[in-house]
Amino acid sequence: MIIAVDFDGTIVEHRYPEIGREIPFAVETLKKLIEDRHQLILWSVREGRLLDEAVEWCRQRGVEFYAVNKDFPEEETDKNRHYSRKLKADLFIDDRNVGGLPDWGTIYRMIKEKKSMAQLLQEEWEEDQPVTQKKKKRWWF
Repeated sequence: MIIAVDFDGTIVEHRYPEIGREIPFAVETLKKLIEDRHQLILWSVREGRLLDEAVEWCRQRGVEFYAVNKDFPEEETDKNRHYSRKLKADLFIDDRNVGGLPDWGTIYRMIKEKKSMAQLLQEEWEEDQPVTQKKKKRWWF
């Protein structure tokens, strides 16, 4: 899949224009998604030097993006009449999702297992329910 990933508030805590601390397990999960052969696009409001700093921050931690703020690495935005900042991705990981950003372990499970957040929550709820024992049958029932 092609997965667009926001930077500030998603990979790192909000400290724009500085780079905040890593959100727990973000880098580890992104590296695992790359290992699973997904193509990751860094999708950020950052531009210029601030964007370069974010890309380098990720690169130093072993996360190499397929593309940055565009659909594919060779895309030339100034020469493409049909260029749009709206990416053509299969999934978007962003802290501004409806319902907020799940933890990175949950994000990975959703992608790996192809399940929605609702399905994962339902499974967890079912696991937490006590196992009920069937009533013994009596001769009078």
